Amino acid sequence: MGWQNVSFLTDASHAEPLCDALLEAGALSASIEDADAGTPDEQPQFGEPGSVNSPGWTHSKVLALFEPDADVAMMLAVAALEVGLSKAPSFSIDEIEEQNWVQLTQSQFDPIRISERLWIVRSWHQIPDPAAVNLILDPGMAFGTGSHPTTRLCLEWLEGKVSAQCSLLDYGCGSGILAIAAARLGAGRVAGVDIDPQAVEAAYANAERNGVSALFADSAQPVAGEYDLVVANILSNPLRVLAPAICAHVRSGGQLALSGILREQAEEIIGIYSAWLPLTVADTREDWVCLSGIKP
Repeated sequence: MGWQNVSFLTDASHAEPLCDALLEAGALSASIEDADAGTPDEQPQFGEPGSVNSPGWTHSKVLALFEPDADVAMMLAVAALEVGLSKAPSFSIDEIEEQNWVQLTQSQFDPIRISERLWIVRSWHQIPDPAAVNLILDPGMAFGTGSHPTTRLCLEWLEGKVSAQCSLLDYGCGSGILAIAAARLGAGRVAGVDIDPQAVEAAYANAERNGVSALFADSAQPVAGEYDLVVANILSNPLRVLAPAICAHVRSGGQLALSGILREQAEEIIGIYSAWLPLTVADTREDWVCLSGIKP
């Protein structure tokens, strides 16, 4: 029998307490997702610099991993009582076969060639081209490993736009991959901001590993200044809401790139941002687009 991967639905107020109670009861891991992800009711979690958000989804999905012989029904019942629920939520179980997870994970992350001179390499791999710009980046808790189409679109855009000592802001920096790439490509003042403090920690660690200097901050801290280049690889919903804040950081004559946008969402985003600058489709990859433009 393999590991037991359990999932159930709950509300925002009970999701985190249930995760904590399950971990105390013996769950190996517990996480929370938006139960409406991928639907019109998806509830994005994002913040504008200077604001503090209350995280949580109205319709939450809890995922918990248990030992093969764990009594899931009993443990979930105990957890429900601890958080004040009259009964345990209905749940489903998927069996996960035991594997060498380290070996399996590493096998899924080969070096990624972005262009002739730009590679993303995991720390356990040999560098395929020592003469290239090699970003050393391992998969972690923050988004941005270079494998997602939107990250690649932004990296390709940056390679063609970064000039010596230009300034760059990575809005929604995740792992810091775009800011770090810009610094390695020759940018001078480089900064990033993210809603997740753990992402900020990961970005600093990745910058240190790659020998670059950058300023990263979480969105509860004000982000000041204008930049030659601003890139935001986040989802379309926060891009809509954060348009004034993002555009305020692009200097006159500076350039903005947006990704995390599906093809069918591009026209709407272009319309929203037209109040500040004209955007066009710079490139596409699979179902995703990168929009870019110059601020008048």
